[in-house]
This record gives sequence, C-alpha cells and structure tokens, in this order.
Amino acid sequence: MKVHVVDGTYELFRYHFAKFNRDPRHGAQRGVLNTVLDIVAGGATHIGIATDSVIRSFRNDMYEGYKDGSDTDPDILAQFPEVEHLLRLAGFAVWPQVTHEADDAMAAGAAMAAADPRVEQVIICTPDKDLAQCVTDDDRVVQFDRRREILYDHEGVIEKFGVQPESIPDYLGLVGDTADGFPGLPGWGAKSAAVVLCRYVHIEAIPDDAADWDITVRGAGKLAATLAANRSDAELFRRIATVALDAPVSATVDELEWRGPIAGFEQHCATIGADRIARRALDLAAERS
Repeated sequence: MKVHVVDGTYELFRYHFAKFNRDPRHGAQRGVLNTVLDIVAGGATHIGIATDSVIRSFRNDMYEGYKDGSDTDPDILAQFPEVEHLLRLAGFAVWPQVTHEADDAMAAGAAMAAADPRVEQVIICTPDKDLAQCVTDDDRVVQFDRRREILYDHEGVIEKFGVQPESIPDYLGLVGDTADGFPGLPGWGAKSAAVVLCRYVHIEAIPDDAADWDITVRGAGKLAATLAANRSDAELFRRIATVALDAPVSATVDELEWRGPIAGFEQHCATIGADRIARRALDLAAERS
C-alpha cells in the first residue's frame, strides 16, 4: 500500500486566496475537501491530513522572531476547526496540531507509516521545503508538490537544493527561511550553503577557518568568519527547521484507511454549499465497497 500525508494548512491557505474563491467564509473548505477527494480518485487508500490552527508552537519559545500568526486572515483562522470537522465527517484521519506544526505532524505521520513493513511508499503532499528532510535515500518516503505536479525523490531533493535530505535543516539554518521568520546568517546564500554542505553535510562539521576547507567557495574567508562568529545562531535556526517526530498523529496505518463519509456528512455539506462535492465523495466510496 501507499500512504499519502497531506498538508491541510497549505491547502486551506491555497484555496482561500485562490482567484476563483468568491466565498471567503466557506469556499476554502470546499476546495480542501475536493482536492483531497482528487487524491482518493487517483487511487489513494490511506490518507492522513495535518493542520495547525494554533499558529504558535514550541518554536516561538526558541526564537522570538519566529512566525506567530499575528498577520493571519481571521477568516482563515475561523475555518480551521470547521475544515477539520468537515474532513473527519468525510472519513479522513485528521491531525490538528496545538503545540506542534503541520510540518511536524506530516513528518511524524510519514515516519509512523514508513515503519510499517506493509507500506510500499509514503508520499508527503506539500510544497514546503522543510519536508524535504524527510525524503529517504531508498525513496520509500518522497515529497510531492501537487500544485506543480513535481515529485521529489532523493535525487530530486539533491537536484533542487544541492544537498541531500539530511542536510536540509542545516541548509535552512544557514540561508534562513523568511516564511518562518528566521534570517539565517549574513552572506550565506543558497549556492554557498549548498557547496559547503555538499562537502561537510552538517554545520558542526564545517571548519571555523576557511584555510581548513578542502573545497573552493567564493568568499570563503568571509563566510567562514561569519559562521565562526555566529555558529550558535546557525545551530539554533537548524533546530527550528528540524521537524519534530513526536507530534501527535494516528497510531497505526490502519487508522488512515479511507472508507467513505460518516453520518452527518451530507447534512454538513449542505450547510456550506458543498452538495456536489458530497455526492462525489459518496460515489467514490461506493466504488470502493
């Protein structure tokens, strides 16, 4: 079997801000439900969906500048518990996070599924670069950007970032992540970080003195000096960028099997104008029975 782990938060934002969304209160919920049903229609049997309606997480205690959701559209925040309820009624396993983030839940869910010998492959459905760190060298865990239809296996991650998956947190620790609110180190860009980490893999293995580097990097002296002076910051940013595998998710793969909607689904869909999508879900379930 294959397991699909879905970034529900990304999908909610994606459909809320879609140009065709003329219903800021319920349109995104319909979009999320329909796109998850697209995954089912594509043959998926086991699906887990991660959300994080509480924007603050344990990372806010680690770094003051980390994203806190203060600029998040209230219409989106109001829809998190509603879309979670809708997806549960549709029969999906949903992992709402409070102290962790959706990224952590996707990583934890992927690790749980990959540990099951019955699972052939885990497909993490998100464009978020943080999750590239979960891709395995045997491609048992891969990342899929559904919007752009790009699958990132082990070689795909290396091709995109210039580093192997295990170095992604180090990469982000050096270059930063503006979406998450941490800056990285001054002067360190994507190219320089990729070249250095391709050789040394992790931040702690990078020598303080550029004279000890056995690679050629433009501006090596300045980069090395910056890292030596700010190594603790780089390591902090790396910890922030590292997904936490202790996020609460389903206990077993069996809990992820989609068997169709449960009681109350059709009635709820009617209240948000999703009658046609409800019919689609019921038809897909009928095909599985």
